Amino acid sequence: MAGSGNKTGLRSHVGTPAPKIGTFVFEFVVPGIGQILKAAGADFAVIDMEHTGFGFDTVRATVKYMHAGDLPAIVRVPSKSYDHLARAMDIGADGVMVPMVSSLEQAVQAVRTVKYFPDGHRGVAMGLAHERYRMTGGTLAERFAEHNARTLVILQIEDGAGAAAADQIAALDGVDVLWIGHNDLSVALGKPGAFDDPAFVAAEEQTIAACRRHGKSAGRLARDATEAAAFIKRGYDWVSVAGDVMLLQGALADGIARAKGR
Repeated sequence: MAGSGNKTGLRSHVGTPAPKIGTFVFEFVVPGIGQILKAAGADFAVIDMEHTGFGFDTVRATVKYMHAGDLPAIVRVPSKSYDHLARAMDIGADGVMVPMVSSLEQAVQAVRTVKYFPDGHRGVAMGLAHERYRMTGGTLAERFAEHNARTLVILQIEDGAGAAAADQIAALDGVDVLWIGHNDLSVALGKPGAFDDPAFVAAEEQTIAACRRHGKSAGRLARDATEAAAFIKRGYDWVSVAGDVMLLQGALADGIARAKGR
C-alpha cells in the first residue's frame, strides 16, 4: 500500500513517548462538551457508537461540538463495515476506532476504507463536513493527500487472534494505534475480568511490543487517573481516562461522601 505522506494533526504524535490523554463520550452529547473537555486538558475525545446506540445524526452534531472546542474527535464505529467507517469520516471525524480487529486482512480493509486514493478506496465527496465545507484548496490529488495524512486509524485488539497478529497489523502503513479492548480480550481468552491472568498479560505485552517495534502507539481505557498513570508506565502512550458517565458519577459520589463526612 502506498504511504500516506507526512503525518499531520494528532497523527503527528503517533509513536511518540509523550502520553496522549483523552476520554470517551457515551452519554453527554451537549453543545459545550468539546470546550469542556478541551478546557480540562484533554488531547482527544472518542465518541462511542458501538455501545451507546448513537446514530449518525447525533454523532455528526457531536463532532461539530468537538470542532468548536478545537478538540480532535475520534468516532468508535459499531462495526468494520464500509458504510460505518467511511460515513464517520465524511461527517468530519478526525479518525476512527475500529472494534474487533483480529487479522491483517481486516486491518488492511479498515485502512483502505478510510483513506483516499492511492492509499485506499474511500468514496469521494469533497467540500462537505470533513473539509469544513471548504470548496477549494488545491487539486483533488492534493486534497486526498491532506486527508490521508491526518486521518487517524485506531484498531482494537480484542481477542487472541488479534494479539497474535499484532506485529503484522502494527507494521501496516496507515495504522496508527492498537487499542487493547481489555474486557472483550479477557472474555475471548476465557478469563472475564482477569487482567492479571498470564494469557491476558502476554497478549497485552505482545501488542505493546509490536507498537514499539513499528513506531505506532498503544492505547487502552483506564478506570481512573491512577490506573491511567500505571498504564503509561507500562508502555501505553494513548490513554482514555474513563468516560463521561463514569467521571461524572465518580466525582459526584465522592463529593457526596465527603460532604456527609464519610
